[in-house]
Amino acid sequence: MAGRGRLTGVPELVVITEQLLAPVPGGTGRYTRELVAVLAATAPAGWEVTGAVARHSDPSAAIIPGVAGPRVLPLPRRALAAAWEHGLPLWPGGDSVHAPTPLAPSRARRGRGLVVTVHDTVPWSHPDTLTARGGRWHRKVIRRAATHAHALVVPTTAVAAELNTLAIGPARVHVVGEGVPAALAAEPPADTRTRVAADLALPDSYVLAVGTLEPRKGIPVLIEAMARADAPDIPLVLIGARGWGGIDPHALAREHRLPKERLRVLGWLDDEALSVVLRRASVLAAPSLSEGFGLPVLEAMAVGVPVVHSDAPALVEVSGGAGLIAKRGDPVALANALRAVVTDQSRRSVMVATGKRRAARFRWRRAADDIWRIHLDIRRARLGHP
Repeated sequence: MAGRGRLTGVPELVVITEQLLAPVPGGTGRYTRELVAVLAATAPAGWEVTGAVARHSDPSAAIIPGVAGPRVLPLPRRALAAAWEHGLPLWPGGDSVHAPTPLAPSRARRGRGLVVTVHDTVPWSHPDTLTARGGRWHRKVIRRAATHAHALVVPTTAVAAELNTLAIGPARVHVVGEGVPAALAAEPPADTRTRVAADLALPDSYVLAVGTLEPRKGIPVLIEAMARADAPDIPLVLIGARGWGGIDPHALAREHRLPKERLRVLGWLDDEALSVVLRRASVLAAPSLSEGFGLPVLEAMAVGVPVVHSDAPALVEVSGGAGLIAKRGDPVALANALRAVVTDQSRRSVMVATGKRRAARFRWRRAADDIWRIHLDIRRARLGHP
């Protein structure tokens, strides 16, 4: 039963993997899947890693090789979120709990550890890009985590600096970067590249954007930029599930007179197809209004695709000077930056080389090592032994 723990005596890290069952898992879903898998693969001797989810009719999407569970908690998602939001002491079991999103227990059980990942400060910095209810919920539970969790994990120093002024509490904030999924890092076989390109009817060259189609990802300004005469005369390809906010790329294209043949909306793709589409891109565009990390930027740099990104602080931090920066919300600057990358082969070559070097600094194994260290330090402090 959830919350009672096990009787084996083996220490257990429980990871809340509920995001894998969300209608649109998005970037936090990818983070959850990658992190819990590598936490299990790198678990200290004697430790077990178990996933935990709310009550669902079919939790199979939260099954991860090498990870026990998922343990199904007694409440459905909305009720579980409300219970934790209002401070009810529903503990998902385990000696330590890691929540890869702010959906987290309201506080730790006595003698147990609780660590929460906070991906960004969008609920404060850009509340208009969330639903009113979603913004209120995120602000409340993040502040609760800062007060009642033992530690917070954030992906960049940019988020850490912002969070330290917005959600003040005793929980120590740790900066732990992300990594490139193995499924994207490996070069796809030639037959896979040919098949995916044919199945998706990919153009020879294109500007690519990857991410949930929602307001804060900057899709409207990207489409406006691509419709300009000074933008590169190649198609725009969008990858990502539709999020909230009513973003309609085709309607935006009509509004800005971007020819319909220059916009391809591919929706969500599996890792095999994403790897091919990403590698074939002329440039990745990341014009987000706000980000906590910007995983597509890292993924593009890792596979040798130059990146144009906004001046959102986290994107600037992750790219580390390897990308070309365009001011947020400025279609002229974005069009000029995209054209500069597409048309200047010398610039492209430099960006590809520097991007690969930068991306090599980020590894999921390093992230797992850091997070295990946090949990083990908490355990030692609370119990006085490993």
